[in-house]
Amino acid sequence: MDKIKINIPVIVEGKYDKARLSSIIDGTIITTDGFGVFKSEEKRALIRKLGERGIVILCDSDNGGKVIRSHLRGILGGIKVYDLYTPQIEGKERRKEKASKEGFLGVEGIDSGILREIFAKFVSVHPEFSSSGEGNMEKRSEIPRSLMCELGLTGGDNAAEMRDRLCLRLGLPQGMNANALHRALGMLVSADELEELCRGL
Repeated sequence: MDKIKINIPVIVEGKYDKARLSSIIDGTIITTDGFGVFKSEEKRALIRKLGERGIVILCDSDNGGKVIRSHLRGILGGIKVYDLYTPQIEGKERRKEKASKEGFLGVEGIDSGILREIFAKFVSVHPEFSSSGEGNMEKRSEIPRSLMCELGLTGGDNAAEMRDRLCLRLGLPQGMNANALHRALGMLVSADELEELCRGL
């Protein structure tokens, strides 16, 4: 079955949620690392940057999910947020020894058919986010680490300074380490765009 094309980012809580959703939709999926987003300015800045055209939030339907969703809405002021919700289904995920505190399945445990219905309905209401027309966000390919080295973003004496200058151009927080910047670049720019941005740094 074809994946559902989504041209704005979708936020979920964890890597297992992302893995589950990756089998349903074709698009950019960002994780909050659970409550990790509360402490990471890099993650918050990345979410704001990627969500400039709008963003979908799909958190677990428990109290923890509600807290994370509320926090995300707080950091996304001025950005259009589309809230999607999974039904509260009792049970536990296969990888876990016991159910969550409230006994509901998280996104990772929700049946694929239900998730497909949730996103199919979203697309039917907002078809502009499923077309492939001009101006839609395209899925980026990963930036080779070797290119970052060639451009002086890693390995050199002034690599940290170069990264800070690039972050300033991209609207990302300065002080990002090489790994964090590499992850962000993979979602923000192509290899050619990165080379262009690094000219004159």
